[in-house]
Amino acid sequence: MANITKRSGAATKNPAGGLTAAGRDEFARTEGASLKPGVTKTDSEMSPDEMRRKGSWAARFYGRAKLPPLVKPNGEPTRFALSAHAWGEKVPTTEAEARKIAEKGRKLLERYREAKARK
Repeated sequence: MANITKRSGAATKNPAGGLTAAGRDEFARTEGASLKPGVTKTDSEMSPDEMRRKGSWAARFYGRAKLPPLVKPNGEPTRFALSAHAWGEKVPTTEAEARKIAEKGRKLLERYREAKARK
């Protein structure tokens, strides 16, 4: 009986990238944060608030000066790279692909500012 491992409840990390609903709930309990799932809509379908969220995420994650590894030594994408999938983007395998996502994020933020200025 001592060798039986206890299952730690619902899976919190989505294997395809990002957190599951259970993962967001656990984070809310432990950290007090209110996380929302990533925006996966096309650019034309996004509301201004969704443009702001996705643009901010993309610029923050993939626009940093030094990027963490995007691919593990065995060739699989890292959790950092898989986060793009949770936001409806192609999983980057090179720094150039990651920078392209960051640039798209900056453009979304600019569109958000323009939409906000029109109001």
